[in-house]
Amino acid sequence: MNQQLLKVPPTKHTLLNLKKQVRFLEEGHELLERKRELLTRLVYQRIGEYRRQRDLTHEAVKEAYHWLSISFLRMGSRALQQAGLGMQPGLRIDIIPKRSLGVVYPAITAEKLPMQPVGLLGTDASLDTTRSKLTAAALQLTRLGEAEMALGRLMNEQRKARKRVNALKYNIIPRYRNTIRYIQSALEEEERNMLFQIKVLRGNS
Repeated sequence: MNQQLLKVPPTKHTLLNLKKQVRFLEEGHELLERKRELLTRLVYQRIGEYRRQRDLTHEAVKEAYHWLSISFLRMGSRALQQAGLGMQPGLRIDIIPKRSLGVVYPAITAEKLPMQPVGLLGTDASLDTTRSKLTAAALQLTRLGEAEMALGRLMNEQRKARKRVNALKYNIIPRYRNTIRYIQSALEEEERNMLFQIKVLRGNS
């Protein structure tokens, strides 16, 4: 029983303070519980979005490698490497912080840039399609990265909220309530003893 009690003196002043503190803890527990529920709902939504982006990315990468293999067969590895050295970036990427329920994660915006011509002899017509497909795959990878990062951080915050809720519900608040009951019982017992002593003194006078 002592392990479930706070180490405080059993006085009226302590009792009043503990009652105030336990109300504050109960309000905090309710707020954390609501946050945990919202985070859980958001996590499930994000799981769906992550799976969708993962499937789209798989298809985009598969398509890009299909066309890359065609260009490789038609041009050869040396010509393909030389063409790649002269290419300009196909994407412009911006990363800004985004906040959801107090959780910060990177929001990635990516924009396709106009495809510049490659001025090399020996290039094949498939190279333009390959470049376009690789750019599309890279664009899709940025979306997957954002979805995965957001999901991971939201899940981590949801786990933290659940641990705090459980700690308040099963450990901290019960200790405060047990201590309040103990102090109330001790004060009532002290009051009964005092009344008994007063009666004894009056009877002897």
